[in-house]
Amino acid sequence: MVVRGRPRSFDRRHALAAAMALFWQKGYTATSMADLYQAMGINSPSLYAAFGNKEDLYLEAVAYYEQSIAPQLWSPLDTAPSVREGVRQWLKCSAKVLTRDDAPLGCMVTLSTVASEGNPRLGEIVMRLRQKGIDKLAGRLEQGVRMGELPAGIDTAALARMYVGIQQGLSIQARDGAGFEALDAVAEMAMALWPA
Repeated sequence: MVVRGRPRSFDRRHALAAAMALFWQKGYTATSMADLYQAMGINSPSLYAAFGNKEDLYLEAVAYYEQSIAPQLWSPLDTAPSVREGVRQWLKCSAKVLTRDDAPLGCMVTLSTVASEGNPRLGEIVMRLRQKGIDKLAGRLEQGVRMGELPAGIDTAALARMYVGIQQGLSIQARDGAGFEALDAVAEMAMALWPA
């Protein structure tokens, strides 16, 4: 097999992680191509050859976030012994992950305003990812109803939206500087809203 062109002189995954962090911190519109070249440690031809244009890079960065960061937030929902404990641990884990000092504060997907920044294509993708979280939680709550952990007839869609709204609020507060202890206390208090 003949290899054409020069081999890449950078680590693609490392460059993608750097782009993800930059988009996460600054948002899509405020992140310039010059910012990306500097953060990723690559030049314009290398970026376009490896990732395409800025939109393509953003989509890949969001997908990378969904593969690398989102599971850290959502895994307690699947592994806890009960649905109530799953929601509790998901909120507490969110408080921890959203305030880490080795990544931008908050959630990249929650904080994205790409739709209102004039890019409806990217905005639609981000909104679908947000809806995916609501659907995931609603599905787990429906399991709880079937197992008798929640009252029959409860509006699991509304309950899911309420708790996702709390989690999204944690993300905004983390970005505004609230620390883990403050957000962890909110997570604990949110469980007082759990249906009897």
